[in-house]
Amino acid sequence: MIKIFTIGFTQKSAEEFFTLLVKNGVSKLIDVRLNNSSQLAGFASSKHLPYCLKLHNIEYQYSPQFAPTKELLKGYRDKKIDWNEYEKRYIEILQKRKILDKISIEEFDNSVLLCSEPTADRCHRRLLAEYLANHFPNIEIGHL
Repeated sequence: MIKIFTIGFTQKSAEEFFTLLVKNGVSKLIDVRLNNSSQLAGFASSKHLPYCLKLHNIEYQYSPQFAPTKELLKGYRDKKIDWNEYEKRYIEILQKRKILDKISIEEFDNSVLLCSEPTADRCHRRLLAEYLANHFPNIEIGHL
């Protein structure tokens, strides 16, 4: 069984965030944000996050190929498209990028997909995890 977790850093303190990762046995954090230099939470910026993770023996990997496009994000944030349309277009982006051909699913075992949204219900990290689970057997998804 391959375990893939998802997490958002918004509305979490650094202590809560890193405790969740350690408690769940996360060995790698895969940063799937379009912009990983966020100032929303200092510990989650690309300047600090890799070091903080290293303190907890967690590998850091920035993977912008899993991020939505700037245009898709803007369209959703500006309410020009609804969530259902966002989901559809995001999956089309993953298909167009042929991400399934470029990954080894074993690399995702005990990893966590990071984005900023506080919950996974309206975030591309959930869509990515479900996309992977739909294409590879034996994947268990957990939202932290």
